[in-house]
Amino acid sequence: MRFDVVTLFPELFEPFQAHGINRRAFESKQVDVRLWNPRDFAEGNYRRVDDRPFGGGPGMVMMAEPLWRCLQAIRAERAEPEGERAPVVLFSPVGDRLDHAGVETWAGSSRGAVLVCGRYEGIDQRFIDACVDVQLSLGDFVLSGGEIPAMALLDAVARLQPGVLGDEGSHQQDSFNPALDGLLDSPHFTRPEVWQGPQGPLGVPPVLLGGHHERIERHRREQRLALTARQRPDLIARARAEGRLGPDDERFLRGLG
Repeated sequence: MRFDVVTLFPELFEPFQAHGINRRAFESKQVDVRLWNPRDFAEGNYRRVDDRPFGGGPGMVMMAEPLWRCLQAIRAERAEPEGERAPVVLFSPVGDRLDHAGVETWAGSSRGAVLVCGRYEGIDQRFIDACVDVQLSLGDFVLSGGEIPAMALLDAVARLQPGVLGDEGSHQQDSFNPALDGLLDSPHFTRPEVWQGPQGPLGVPPVLLGGHHERIERHRREQRLALTARQRPDLIARARAEGRLGPDDERFLRGLG
């Protein structure tokens, strides 16, 4: 799938695509990332892409025209039929919050998307109204630009591609995955069996060392339930409403008080 990223700072994406296990997806073009700088489509000697806001106020606003010209160039290169155009995504505080279900949807889309990374105080609303199909947010906070959210989406999509993680089942053990009934993942442990930590020796839960797979899985299930009930009770409520919790799960949760 192809993602065209509109950004004033394309150099930020180069190390992102070159390091880590997800680079497999970018190198193989399973996730084909193409970078576009709207400054290349601006007029004048200074290639200006921003100006002061009408009505006054602090900061600068990205101009609609360079973004529109950039988008036209992307559309021309993609050469998509009118009804099959990739959606234009803007990362914005007003957007829907990106979650696991949303990532799975993007990961399964053959069209990919055009990702617009805003900067400064924002983008001229006329471009948003005329050209943007979807607005996404990482949460209730503001970043200096859309590059980090764009990388977050690309990273999450890349790791879901076949063969990228090596073990096909790895991402199925992720928090929020339907394979875990939407719960948080359980804690993980590795060698040594006893770690000499700052508060004294800390051992691995004995059940994980016994080799009894059913007991191990039940232990992990209970750890997921306990962690989720403590940190994200809304996910417990959702799993319950969807009928994902069995009688043993409910008994364990009642025992937590």
